[in-house]
Amino acid sequence: MKKVKFLSTVIFASLFVASCSNNDDAPEPVNEEEVITTLTVTLVPNGGGTSITLQTRDLDGDGPNAPDVTVSGNLLAGVTYNGTIVLQNETVSPAENITEEVEEESIEHQFFYTPGAGLDVTTAYSNFDTDGNPLGTEFTATAGAASSGTLTFTLRHEPTKPNTGLGDAGGETDIAATFNVTVQ
Repeated sequence: MKKVKFLSTVIFASLFVASCSNNDDAPEPVNEEEVITTLTVTLVPNGGGTSITLQTRDLDGDGPNAPDVTVSGNLLAGVTYNGTIVLQNETVSPAENITEEVEEESIEHQFFYTPGAGLDVTTAYSNFDTDGNPLGTEFTATAGAASSGTLTFTLRHEPTKPNTGLGDAGGETDIAATFNVTVQ
């Protein structure tokens, strides 16, 4: 009888010990979403001339105040512009340059440029991720005929790459900004 008690105690203890696994493995780091308060697009005309700046600034995020959206001038018909996008988090001082993080994580990000109806502007990517897919913090914009409309810049986090555009990219929107643009 003592052997049975001893044996059942050993079996119970070994089951108890086996059920307590060692979960000391470090959890996977969480890649927190970037805080982006400001998106600045700078368009520099090929061959020289006046640069155009498009900027949206929303320091209260989802707060009650609308973003401050500015466009410094009109695009010139027939001109190709070299574009750069700078993202910032201005809730901290000094402001944090989020563009660097987006470029470091290029496989996980992609910008999309969407001209609205009536605006004669075409765009093309100038920088790419490490797999050769578009990133889009650098691009060209070519102003066609005189026109006006909207131009939207959308940054997607973890899009499907390659894709044929924003419609099938999937992922989550980190920021989307729409500007009223005129080509003269």
